[in-house]
Amino acid sequence: MTIGGSIFLVAVGAILRYAVTDSISGVNLATIGLILMIAGIVGLLISLFMFASSRRDPYGPRDRVVERDRYVDREPLA
Repeated sequence: MTIGGSIFLVAVGAILRYAVTDSISGVNLATIGLILMIAGIVGLLISLFMFASSRRDPYGPRDRVVERDRYVDREPLA
């Protein structure tokens, strides 16, 4: 789940939980809103963790200096 999808789930869940006053027989919209908000928050935490862990360099810092022999160009043959 992406960060945008998680925020969308939290927003839709909050709308269902706090702003919708209609009712559907056999369905509690406040409970569905709460479930969507929890799923969105969990998805947001997981995607932020995955984003933060992917930013680390798996090979360590890049400040290592590698010395190589210099290339010496030969004289032209004329």
